[in-house]
Amino acid sequence: MNHEDRVIGIDLGTTYSVLAVIVDGAPRLVPVKNERLLPSVVGVSPQGEVMVGYPARNQWVVAPERTIRSIKRKMGKGENVTMAGRTYTPQEISAFILREMMAAARVALGHPVTRAVITVPAYFNEVQRQATLEAGAIAGLTVERIINEPTASALAYGYGLSNDEHLKALVYDLGGGTFDVSIIELNQGVVDVLATAGDNYLGGDDFDERLAGMIADEFRDAHGIDLRQKHQAWARLQRAAEEAKIELSSMPYATVNLEYVANDKKGKPLHIRREVERGEFVELIDDLLQRTLASVDKALQDASLTPRDVDRVLLVGGSTRIPAVWDLMAERMGKDPHGEIDPDAAVALGAAVQAGIIAGEEIDAVLVDVTPFSLGIETVRMSFTGQMQQDVFARLVRGNTTIPVSKSEVFTTIYPGQKDIRIRVYQGESQIASHNTLLGEFMVEDLKSNRPDRLTDVTVNFALDVNGILDVSVLERKTGKLVSERLKANRQRLSPEQISESQAKLAEVYAARDEEEEVEAVTAFDPGVSALLERASGVLEHTELDAQLASEISGVIADIHRANAEDDTDRMEELCDELIDLIMEAEE
Repeated sequence: MNHEDRVIGIDLGTTYSVLAVIVDGAPRLVPVKNERLLPSVVGVSPQGEVMVGYPARNQWVVAPERTIRSIKRKMGKGENVTMAGRTYTPQEISAFILREMMAAARVALGHPVTRAVITVPAYFNEVQRQATLEAGAIAGLTVERIINEPTASALAYGYGLSNDEHLKALVYDLGGGTFDVSIIELNQGVVDVLATAGDNYLGGDDFDERLAGMIADEFRDAHGIDLRQKHQAWARLQRAAEEAKIELSSMPYATVNLEYVANDKKGKPLHIRREVERGEFVELIDDLLQRTLASVDKALQDASLTPRDVDRVLLVGGSTRIPAVWDLMAERMGKDPHGEIDPDAAVALGAAVQAGIIAGEEIDAVLVDVTPFSLGIETVRMSFTGQMQQDVFARLVRGNTTIPVSKSEVFTTIYPGQKDIRIRVYQGESQIASHNTLLGEFMVEDLKSNRPDRLTDVTVNFALDVNGILDVSVLERKTGKLVSERLKANRQRLSPEQISESQAKLAEVYAARDEEEEVEAVTAFDPGVSALLERASGVLEHTELDAQLASEISGVIADIHRANAEDDTDRMEELCDELIDLIMEAEE
């Protein structure tokens, strides 16, 4: 492809902006100064140099008069902003961000890029869209198309690329500064926005402010100092709250730790060290999360749809990483939401897909590695009637979660003074633990109580890598003692020796029966399957073949015979593909 034909995709966001491009037929993020996300912050240094991204974001803490944030909220409203004593239009501030994107694309691709697809919220009016086009022109970009963010999200998931699909999707987009929900219909390659609702002043920043506000109130009560009145201290606290929020998406606890945040009346430095528990944080922002549901209901009502009419629920925006958001939407919509694609990147990846279509590139679906089954442990819980329910499956990692992934939860012993616990790890979707597949179990002994009721809290962490290796660790809260175990979900397979013995046994039985009655012929394989099985048998004859791999090949061969006998052609096709992969692995 000629350099002039290249088109990039840009998610020009309120708090972060993201760049993506088609590489070898698939959309890929392009780092900007080695960062996946570029803060949508522009500043002017004391020396008069323009700063974009993290340097400007850092400057905002100490010099807000030289720094501009969240300019997207002012696009198309005719309001100017002042930075370092000079007046700028929102289009000009946005152009600084777009120029940074162009520079990153030039570095990554090795040539200048001047064509782009830029995304906007579905609720943006024509004036706001025109302002976005003008920002591109100021930056030196030819904006080939402005597309709606929910449409881009659908394209990132591959919806709308084929002409034979017809489905309705609800896109729940909870970013740093804004929230919007859109209902889109995809029909024969056409994507229509049926309804949109949301809140232009609700997002992850508000969650940070709630947490920072709680800690500021505690600090004021303890020391008589209101950190909100001290810009630098308040900005530092908001930043620390954001980091704690991010940590709480995967961990049950996070610590806000700030040194020298203020001085008391005697000039003594004061510090903040506050542990925050996930449940405490969710309770703090619950009313904000409930406000998003009001927008979901309004969008459904405007589109004259019920949750049952929606085929897909897509979670977009970094704040949807909060586990409570997933739970909230699963309950309201009656189906598991999709969040397999990086929620920070989905809009930009979709913009890159649209850019690739405009440039005439062949587009493949975004490839993501996910865990096919939920992973968790066996627990005991108290029922509404006060009875102990045993054999309860507590999920730590949901099925279809992008890997690698790490998730932690806190669990508590059952009775006071309990010294030992047995950790049983399962994979599956049943709420009854023992109905799932047991991956392994291990003991954690000599526990030390950390609570007044003599119960013990332990943090269980699951870390799943791209190869399906699961590291399970249990951390005792009081002593910090760590117990870990490495597991892998293997199929239950017979060894080649066991299969040979069974085949010999069956041959012996059939031989005996042949003397008395005619044996019914087994359905013949088609020539392609026969050739594949013959090749697999040849692979199994190699003495240096890994025992585990040999076991898997033998097991798939047995499954193919079973599927053939049951005339299950779809299953046969799946198994043959699986066998080809195993043979290729063995022959490497």
